[in-house]
Parts: sequence; C-alpha cells; structure tokens
Amino acid sequence: MQQNPHPHAAPVLRRTRRRLAGLTTAVAAVLALGTLTGPGAQAADNPYERGPAPTQSSIEALRGPYSVADTSVSSLSVTGFGGGTVYYPTSTSDGTFGAVVISPGFTAYQSSISWLGARLASQGFVVFTIDTNTTLDQPDSRGRQLLAALDYLTERSSVRGRIDSSRLGVMGHSMGGGGSLEAAKSRPSLQAAIPLTPWNLDKSWPEVSTPTLIFGADGDTVAPVASHAEPFYSGLPSGTDRAYLELNNATHFSPNSSNTTIAKYSISWLKRFIDNDTRYEQFLCPLPRPSLTIEEYRGNCPHGS
Repeated sequence: MQQNPHPHAAPVLRRTRRRLAGLTTAVAAVLALGTLTGPGAQAADNPYERGPAPTQSSIEALRGPYSVADTSVSSLSVTGFGGGTVYYPTSTSDGTFGAVVISPGFTAYQSSISWLGARLASQGFVVFTIDTNTTLDQPDSRGRQLLAALDYLTERSSVRGRIDSSRLGVMGHSMGGGGSLEAAKSRPSLQAAIPLTPWNLDKSWPEVSTPTLIFGADGDTVAPVASHAEPFYSGLPSGTDRAYLELNNATHFSPNSSNTTIAKYSISWLKRFIDNDTRYEQFLCPLPRPSLTIEEYRGNCPHGS
C-alpha cells in the first residue's frame, strides 16, 4: 500500500477550511452591522424625523405628504395676540410635530401670510398664522405676540397634544420678520427663526443663538436689504447657524403670495433645525447658487454637517 507522503495534510486542510468559514461569517457579520449602522439607520434613529425622504420636487410641491386640517382661534379666546388659524397634519400615527407661528407685517392681517399655513403643515408641522393685537404693532410687540401665540398653541390650544413643545420656531413678514428676531432674542430655546423681508430699527442681533434664515428681496423699497435684511444677517453671531437668501426680481411683498423659493428653503430650514432632519441638508449645503429666483445666498453649512 502506498504511504501518504503528507500524513498531517488532511487535518491542516480541515482546520484551514474551518478558519476560512469562520472568517467569512465574521466578515458577513461586520458587513451586516455596517449596513444596520449606516446613514439610513442613523436617520431612522432620529425620533423627530417625519415624512419620506425629500426630493427637489417634494420641497417645491404645493403640498407635502400630510393631509391638513385647520381650525380658527378667536381673538376673544386668547390673550397677548389677536387670534389666528392653526393648520395641522390630520395624521397622529407619526407622533407629535414641531410647531411654527407666523406673524404678518405692518397694517396686514394673517390672510397676507396664510398661504404658508397649509403648505408648511403638509410637510409635517403645526403652523399658526396669527393676527396681531393691532395692525400697527411694532416689531418688539410682534415678537412678544409670537411667543404668546406659541405658549397658547402648546399649552391651551385644541391641538396641543399633537405638538412637541421642545421643537418650536417663528416666522414673520416685514415688521413680523423683525418680530421673529425679537422673539428669538427673548427665547433662545427656539429651534428656528425665518424673517421674511424683515423690518426693524435694531440692526444688530448678537444675542440671537437660534438658527436663522433671513429672506431679502432685491427690489424691496419698504425695507431695503442694505439697511435691513443684510445688516440683520451680518449682525447675527458668526458661530450661529445662519443664512441670507436674497430673492431675485422680487419686492417687499413677495412673501405675501405663494412663492416656491421661500417655501422650499423655509421647509428645508425648519426640517433641519426643528426636526434635526439631516436629510434636508442637501438643499442647504453646498450653499445654493444664484439663479433666476436667487440673487444671492450667504451662510454656513449647518453645524455638525
């Protein structure tokens, strides 16, 4: 009988095969773990994320993924502001939502900014468009009224159970925009502020730490950007998440009617900072370039990007 010239070869081969099989299993486990802990899993771990992954068309759409209802709030039933209209997602299956209060400008009523109500709410926010105590109220008063409306919304309104009171923001047009800066100055816990062609005698805002997106308009003769929106932006702390978007071929009153550029960047800002939803960073960073609708965009990429 012929002797096996390598008597130890078979056991060594079996051990090698076992090691290779173990290594294959380990590699597969690591790959699976990488898949589970990749960007998709991290996004799913964000408890504030609402709605499907965004696209350029989804943030430009007239309506987002949520059906919306609205309810009127009488000025007689509130104190500190003039009542308004609450727009909210009808679904409760996703839990609570962040909330935003919006103030109109000098001499104006909530109807002037009502288009933002359902548009923002359909993306997954509770939105309160308010009337002010009088149409002549100045920005500091409008700032206090925005905060009073937020307190009403989260503490006493019929939709308070739908709201996460730790995730709140303010917006406003003209003197209401100046008021949104006042509100952010007074309440640093706010997650986002969006002044729309804002007006205010105070030009510098070193006290504001809230992530702030300011819209200006190149043709604004009521609150010219050189003396309002631009110094407001420059007066925010450089370490704050901040941006300045100057609308092209626009006027002081451009925010008073449906405007896709205002909507898409407002949605992206609110989603990123109220919902901590990094899926929307793609629309804010790299910084948007000048276009048919954008004259200029300044700012920083969201911190933590």
